[in-house]
Amino acid sequence: MQILSQKKINFDNTEIAFRSKSNSELNKAYWLFKIISSNLLVQVGPPVTNLFLKIGLPIKGIIKATIFQQFCGGETIGDCEHTIGQLTAGKVGTILDYSVEGEEEEEVFDYTCAEIIRTVERAAGDPRIPLTVFKVTGIARFALLEKIDSKVALTGAEKTEFDKVKRRCERICRTAFEKNVPIMIDAEESWIQDTIDGLALDMMLLFNREKLIVYNTYQLYRHDKLADLKANHMVAEKAGFILGAKIVRGAYMEKERERAVEKGYASPIQPDKASTDKDYNAAITYCIQHVERIGLVCGTHNEQSCRVLTDLLDKHDIDAQHPHVYFSQLLGMSDNLSFNLGDAGYNVAKYVPYGPIKAVMPYLFRRAQENTSIAGQTSRELDLILKEKKRRGL
Repeated sequence: MQILSQKKINFDNTEIAFRSKSNSELNKAYWLFKIISSNLLVQVGPPVTNLFLKIGLPIKGIIKATIFQQFCGGETIGDCEHTIGQLTAGKVGTILDYSVEGEEEEEVFDYTCAEIIRTVERAAGDPRIPLTVFKVTGIARFALLEKIDSKVALTGAEKTEFDKVKRRCERICRTAFEKNVPIMIDAEESWIQDTIDGLALDMMLLFNREKLIVYNTYQLYRHDKLADLKANHMVAEKAGFILGAKIVRGAYMEKERERAVEKGYASPIQPDKASTDKDYNAAITYCIQHVERIGLVCGTHNEQSCRVLTDLLDKHDIDAQHPHVYFSQLLGMSDNLSFNLGDAGYNVAKYVPYGPIKAVMPYLFRRAQENTSIAGQTSRELDLILKEKKRRGL
């Protein structure tokens, strides 16, 4: 049966947004976002926390009970079962995300590759986990990717090292193909992104001919990515594969600008937020116009972009549960978007990061900083939680 959702979604419906949270969980989220709203604490927190962890002070328990619990599913795939169940009850899928990064050793890259494959195997046959994901820097040395991007000739040892990276990438994507589990390759910094884009297109050429398996990620806060999306679609059409496109605004803006100034090149970042928003909405419009040959994951915490996409689906009479269209947000953020979209019948899934607490700290710090840097994000979260507390009489 085709599901066409003509219902105007009320993203302020906190009863639906926080249905899965107990009173104590809601109160904990309130105090956590109050703490995050302090810019000073968010800036000072990472070095202090890293110092405490390094010298062995017992703060893991505090981290686990607060920021880790809000933004992560657990330390292992098994630990994530509770979160998977909570999201499913709210008609929201899970994207298991092994969030270990910044490593350097081949043994760690091999382990991470194997763990990513375990997430694919866990998702196989379970409709509650409709998508999987990995970062290329989880299976490759950053400096190696940077050297390849800069077009500097590799040494023999580096060529061998990159061959291993390609084999890991192919092993992950082949497992996804064999298990029929779509997998997204996350975007990263612009100075390694060309190499990641090349790997992603190679994987799509191998595995997206019969069905949609591999997605690349396009960061639309870059001024060149709308053009890249369209160019990649043309490549896909010519080569005969389906393009998988996760569309996001981006997560490395300050770092990108600082590096451009330091190295003396033109910043790849859009001149202003309005330009980013315009290109973002143009990108999701383009994907919907070609929905049979482009798979779209709309990764956004922006209410207006969610409305743009729901309106596009209605305008083009596209099933709200078309397998080529997903909304996505991060665990612990924008529950008002995720759960209200799920309640209205749309495909929606949340990233559920997991991993050892110390190893996922870089991810957690980015989430906290993101909440303070996105205009109004923390105050929006707090306002919604306060509204729900009042509705419950807390």
